[in-house]
Order: sequence, then structure tokens, then C-alpha cells
Amino acid sequence: MNRRSFLSLSAAAAASAQPQRPNIVFILMDDLGLADVGCYGQKQIHTFNIDSLALQGTRFTQAYAGGPVCAPSRCVLMTGLHGGHARIRSNAGTAPIGPADKTFPAWLQSQGYTCGGFGKWGLGDAGSEGVPWKHGFNTFFGYLHQVHAHTYFPEFLWENDKQVPLNGKQYSADLIASKSFDFLRANKDKPFFLYACYTVPHGRFETPNVSPYEDRPWPEGEKKYAAMVTQGDTYTGKLLTMLREFRLEKNTLVIFASDNGGVRGEGHELSTFDTMKLPSGATLRGQKGTLYEGGIRVPLILRWPGRIQANAESNIPVHFADIFATVMNAVDGKTKSYGDGQSILQLLRKPVQRTLVWEDHRWTAATRELRPDYGMAVRIGDWKGVRDKPGAPLQVFNLKTDPGETNDLGASAPMAAQLAEAMRAQHTAPLPHLGDMKFRQLP
Repeated sequence: MNRRSFLSLSAAAAASAQPQRPNIVFILMDDLGLADVGCYGQKQIHTFNIDSLALQGTRFTQAYAGGPVCAPSRCVLMTGLHGGHARIRSNAGTAPIGPADKTFPAWLQSQGYTCGGFGKWGLGDAGSEGVPWKHGFNTFFGYLHQVHAHTYFPEFLWENDKQVPLNGKQYSADLIASKSFDFLRANKDKPFFLYACYTVPHGRFETPNVSPYEDRPWPEGEKKYAAMVTQGDTYTGKLLTMLREFRLEKNTLVIFASDNGGVRGEGHELSTFDTMKLPSGATLRGQKGTLYEGGIRVPLILRWPGRIQANAESNIPVHFADIFATVMNAVDGKTKSYGDGQSILQLLRKPVQRTLVWEDHRWTAATRELRPDYGMAVRIGDWKGVRDKPGAPLQVFNLKTDPGETNDLGASAPMAAQLAEAMRAQHTAPLPHLGDMKFRQLP
């Protein structure tokens, strides 16, 4: 054997010995309540595919979104900075993230990944610095602005910077899901990140098909809501089937979550489904838009065969700020933290007590400016503090003994001073919003 052949064989052997970088699939449903899913206690709505995913991976019982509403939560998810540090802290406009805001899709792209996003972005409208193709996505299809995403029969959707006319005649959720399937199919032979940020069951309860529930003695809104949750489950099942058919299951980290807590009460006909009830029977306080558990606690499932335990449950508190570090850890094997998060893969091996932070800023629609009366919540271990605005009394709850946050221990709580200090230390003044926040594409 000549030297050149030997070196070629050695290089090939070394390459084959290198661990294969995993694909990343993140399925994010919109306004899905913690108990809207069968594996989290739902009895009325069919979520067979999501339940199957939980059996194949680890289901987190104390997982949190990045915030109580869409844009702040997605900003935390993308940047790894919690609500006290991230740029976007309210659904103001949409205010865009900026050129200096690092995102994990941009990091993945720098590592040679092809990245595709499909659904609702919410972090920058057309013409701003916050559009997804400026933050790591090779392709994006769907809604840029969250107000636009309130309708499922839109006049158009965005395919990168081009408007795709639909004339209000196509059901957007199905079209978006189909585009995500096309992306997976086209990129199955190279490392990819698929961000399936589907819009169901958010906003208006609109669906052309309520057949799974048409015979149920429920109000029409409840039938549509249940059908939309099941639609999201069907899209999830299709992605999982494709991964299996392409033999990508073992080399793909799948993450399933919701962008914030569910909705209930006036304007939302969901009396049949208690979207806030834990399997223990405790009802979470609040809903989407609040900093109580019902507003920020979400379903979260991770599956990575051989790397994450199957049919397992974890009560480790984790939040969206951990996703950036988790993705980095999965790709390069390094376990360092990033921003305000830590790798969930590492936390599963060695849990640590941490401080988790959320903020909820109000804003003035006329001037599109943030107001100073922001709310804040902090969790340290089993203890959680909630403050409606600066200077307001600090509410303190022990989530281990009071998961429904019914007993405010206030200033007398052992952890009150520590929680108050964490709020002070973890809050920074919001960065300026960049560009025109007015939504120009809708009247």
C-alpha cells in the first residue's frame, strides 16, 4: 500500500470515528395549555403523536416558556437571554430584534446547518432588522407579525422577503405544515434545523375540519379548539414519521413545546378542557398574559434516542433560555452555559438550583412605547416571587406545597428577601426597539 492510499484510509477512518452532528427539530405550538395534551392529563382531546413522543423521550413537568405572551417568549427562546435581559419584553408592535442579538439558528448556520422556519416568527416585520433570514434561517415561510397570524385564511404569507398571495382562500396552518415537510425532505441528507413554529391553536378558533369532534355535545368554539390541537398533533406525527422513514430518528434531537400558557375564561369557550390542571389535580393560577404558573408553565418534551432517557419524567425546572445552550451542547459536545441558560442535557445528568426570571412589560399603543409598570417573576428552587409592578408588594409562593399559588406568604416567607434581591439584580433596562414597529401589511 502506498503512502497516499494509507493516508486516505486513515483520513476516512478518522472521519467515520467523528460523532455525527445531530439534526434539530423544534416543534412549537401556539397558546397550547399545559393540560391540553394527553400525556399531561388531557382526557378529551386526541394527541396520540405527542403522547407517543413523550413515551420515546423525557417529559418535563416544570418547564417554562420565556414569557407569558408570544414575542417575549420567542425572543428568550431564540437568544438564550431571560426576560430581564432580552430585547423584546412585550407584544409591542412587533418590535424587532436587532443585528447585535445573537440567535441559536445563526450559530447553527455558522456550524454548517441548513435552517428552516415555518409558522409564526413574531420578532421582526418585513423591512426590519429582525426578519428570520437575517438571524440564521436559510428559508422561512409563514407569518412575520403576530397580529397577521390571528387569521388562518390570510391574504398572503411570507416566503423569505416575498409575499405569497393566498387571497383568503387557503387554510394557512395546513400550507405551513406542508412547507415544513418539504424542507425536511429536501434537507434530509445534511445537518438541518427545522423550526416548526406552527400557529395552532392560537387566536381565532378557525379550522375547516372538526370531524374528530363534530358529534360531541360541546359549543362550536370548543370543537374547533380541540380540532386545532389535534391538527397540531397530526403535523407532529407527520414529522416524526418522516424522520423514521428517512432513518434519522437516532440522530435527531426533537423538542416539543408551547410558546406560553393556555387561554381560558371570557372570550375562550374552553369550559370542557381545563388547560391549567396538573395531573395531581391542582389547578394552576392565571392564564396566558400573566406571570402566574398558568401563564408561563408549558409542556416540554425532548427525544434523542440513546442520549435522552425514554419514557421518563423530569421535575427539573427548565425554561426557554436553556434551549440555546442545549442546542450547542448537542452539536459540539460542550457543556458550557450560554446567556442565561444551561444545557438541559447537562441538567438531566446533574441538576443545580438556579434563578429563573420572567418579565411582562405593558406598552402604549398610540406611541408604541414601553411603560414603566412592568411585572416580574422569579423562581429559585421551590420558591417563586411575583410582583405586578415595581414597588408593588412581593407575592411569595412555595410551588412544592402550593402549585396553584393560592397562599401568598408575602414578606414573611423565608425566601422573600432573596427573591426580591434577585428581581433587582436580574432586571436591566430594556434595549431600544429598532425601526418602525407599525404593522404596515394590515389595515
